[in-house]
Amino acid sequence: MRSTPRIWNPDVVASSTSPSPAEAYAGFRRRAAYPQLTRFAAEASFEFDEFQRQGCESLEGGHGVLVCAPTGAGKTVVGEFAVHLALAEGRKCFYTTPIKALSNQKYGDLTERYGSDTVGLLTGDTSINGNAQIVVMTTEVLRNMLYAGSSTLTDLGYVVMDEVHYLADRFRGAVWEEVILHLPEYVRVVGLSATVSNAEEFGEWLITVRGDTTVVVDEHRPVPLWQHMLVGNRLFDLFATKQGEHGDQESRINPALLRRTEEVGRLHAPAGIRGPRGRKGQSRGPRFRPPSRVEVVDRLDRAGLLPAIVFIFSRAGCDAAVGQCVRSGLRLNSPEEVEEVRRIVRERTADLPEGDLGVLGYWEWREALERGVAGHHAGLLPAFKETVEELFVRGLVKAVFATETLALGINMPARTVVLERLVKYNGEAHVDLTPGEYTQLTGRAGRRGIDIEGHAVVLWQPGVDPKQVAGLASTRTYPLRSSFRPGYNMAINLVAQLGAAQARELLEQSFAQFQADRSVVGTARRIERNREALDGYAEAVTGDFRQMLEYAELRKRISDREKALAKQNSAARRAQTSRSLEQLRRGDVIAVPAGRRAGLAVVIDPGLDPLHEPRPVVVTEDRWSGPLSVSDFPAPVEALGRVRLPKHVELRSPKTRRDIASTLRNTGISKPGRQRRRSGANEDEELADLRRAMRAHPCHGLAEREANLRWVERYQRLTAETEQLERKVAATTHSLARAFDRIRALLTERGYLVEEEQDGETKASVTEHGQRLARLYSESDLLAAECIRHGVWDGLKPPELAAVVSALVFEARRDAAGEPRVPSGSVPQAWQETVRLWSELAEDERRHRLDRTREPDAGFAWPVYRWARGESLEKVLTSAEANGQELSAGDFVRWSRQVIDLLDQIRDVLGKKSPVGAAAADAVRSLRRGVVAAGET
Repeated sequence: MRSTPRIWNPDVVASSTSPSPAEAYAGFRRRAAYPQLTRFAAEASFEFDEFQRQGCESLEGGHGVLVCAPTGAGKTVVGEFAVHLALAEGRKCFYTTPIKALSNQKYGDLTERYGSDTVGLLTGDTSINGNAQIVVMTTEVLRNMLYAGSSTLTDLGYVVMDEVHYLADRFRGAVWEEVILHLPEYVRVVGLSATVSNAEEFGEWLITVRGDTTVVVDEHRPVPLWQHMLVGNRLFDLFATKQGEHGDQESRINPALLRRTEEVGRLHAPAGIRGPRGRKGQSRGPRFRPPSRVEVVDRLDRAGLLPAIVFIFSRAGCDAAVGQCVRSGLRLNSPEEVEEVRRIVRERTADLPEGDLGVLGYWEWREALERGVAGHHAGLLPAFKETVEELFVRGLVKAVFATETLALGINMPARTVVLERLVKYNGEAHVDLTPGEYTQLTGRAGRRGIDIEGHAVVLWQPGVDPKQVAGLASTRTYPLRSSFRPGYNMAINLVAQLGAAQARELLEQSFAQFQADRSVVGTARRIERNREALDGYAEAVTGDFRQMLEYAELRKRISDREKALAKQNSAARRAQTSRSLEQLRRGDVIAVPAGRRAGLAVVIDPGLDPLHEPRPVVVTEDRWSGPLSVSDFPAPVEALGRVRLPKHVELRSPKTRRDIASTLRNTGISKPGRQRRRSGANEDEELADLRRAMRAHPCHGLAEREANLRWVERYQRLTAETEQLERKVAATTHSLARAFDRIRALLTERGYLVEEEQDGETKASVTEHGQRLARLYSESDLLAAECIRHGVWDGLKPPELAAVVSALVFEARRDAAGEPRVPSGSVPQAWQETVRLWSELAEDERRHRLDRTREPDAGFAWPVYRWARGESLEKVLTSAEANGQELSAGDFVRWSRQVIDLLDQIRDVLGKKSPVGAAAADAVRSLRRGVVAAGET
């Protein structure tokens, strides 16, 4: 949908009409009230938008701030003003981000502005000037600082939480809430979020837990966004604008687009149908072939719509697209730009070992960059990915083929965003894009200060409805939902810092519980309305309501008993029939009582199966051959006689079936008459007693009995619904605190906590094992602590320890074929013991109704073991491929660094004097080399 273009240009702003005297005076008063903002704005090369001024003024006025604005609107200005205030006040500012790539980018921006002595970077595997006045870090690093009581927190005045809507992330979102809840009260929090529909709700929670917080919401995109669909080689606007009744602009789906998609849809078969004909011989035309990726880029280039990001949702698809562009001879860069690309590539990849360049695909990657095209996905080597990002921002890469990871915070805007499909794989199934995901992806289109408008293009193919695309583009409801849940490490740290009682109170203050409590408000009102309705139903019954309710209960008990007896009889009959089928032998003649196969049949094969009910294969009088099942017989089966069969019966032969049927008809055996089944209901004493009680009940003979019963049945149904709603409210209220209690119970059972009764209260304290767990920050934190505690990793050499520890961090992208290979020596025993501890832990978690710890995955054990032994990258990756693993160089580096991170924690927990701690330290040194170490500081 297009809005009126708003050109953002400093020169235009500077030469605009002079303000009136009143406006000039108001501006003077505003500047005088906010001197730091005046200084900060004077250094900027552009005029601030109103929402940016509101956020900055609130911050200088001593408030916390939550800023919600579209991607590319410039909300980071408010975060950067927090940095300015901290420097002006002589205090510290931490700038936190959800991902390392965004931290690196922001560190570069702030270093360029304030100098390397003033700015530091902490991202887990990178530590630069950590005691600086301004430190950029991932949110996990700040969380760990808070739990450890780090001295780095001294003089902290501001914390910027960039992309704070990331707290909805199911895997890492809880860290944001931990930080917000644990930060000292005097620290001002600056939350920067994409546009969410419940910003006010999130702001209310921040006010509750952090005090005075200003919520600034701006839904205006500074660069208007055009929506298009590419049908074949024709580009259509998705919306057509017309004049409304009251002179305003109304948007509707472009009629020309609808006509074209209908025409093409009739002429072509959907992509999944091969060949010129569909089902039942109906002609469907040739299969539709969308334009190739090279054609799409060329089409955008001719329309002046580059640079572009093409989202493909597949690593292999991204790499294939780059290869297609290179092979086609596509060139988007001038000779001067090619030289600049080569210079930047040399600088960015200088740390990579020269001997590894070939296996990394360096030369093919560089050639693509020189042509102006690149891929971007999680499987890329970090150095390659960061180079692509820099070149794209500089305008030296014109087309990037990316997975959705590019949409998460990294500042890589484009003129155009292309979506190949509206379906993505979420790790479990192929699902449709949500409106929020669509907006996140297309929000990259339109570079502020460069483009006067951005463009989003969806590639059409049969089955894609323009109305569906319009719905995605028009929906503006993106609620922020908390993913916060207490875990083992969190529970231990909370008990250590606050004690069990205060920890429960802290969890009650989380955004997750805030939302849960709000969600039951409507349910509570519904319960209240239901109770009023129940009173009305009771009043509608003539006579004694309680007696009528009692009578209705009797009728229900009778109905339930009849159904139970019928079910029992059916199960008993099925069991008897199954046993009778097991007695049949080859050549037995039986009667099939009903259905299409009714009549006599001879058993060719009894079809016995020790695990399942028998399925005898028969030939009937009418020459049909096939298996029968228990469901074909309502009563047990008896052999009526026998016929002699050939030693080998070829049932596929019509002649054989005809001969057997003829023999069957000539036996003289006749089908028995229909048997009557006796009902167990007539003999059941309990049912007879209930029926007598019903007939003797005072309500049985009432004239208005049935009319009253209808009111009573409504009463009963509404009562059941109300009780269900009450259970839902009870389960939601205090849900996080109860989960915390269950975690404490398990940790106490396993010796990580000790709980004692003191003065009528339960006091919890952390044991020596618990103190170790408190310093293990891993998805499998308790399993790691258990392995250390039980000594299952004792005696392992450094490469062996790296192999076994990798199972706690690695997670295969999809089910791998066969069992993963593990090194020989001591590894198999340690691996088996690790899995055994996990199995015991999972059983305890099931008993305590807790989320299960993820099962260890040995899929990375062999590659990391070989790397730790000093083998070359080429041998490691080649070996992984030979074992059927999909392991790119980027994946290898990413998983290796996660193994290093956990090994570092194990070393710190145990100390280098411990054999396992020393082995962990040696393993880290052996792993941190070559491509794994490149780019680290």
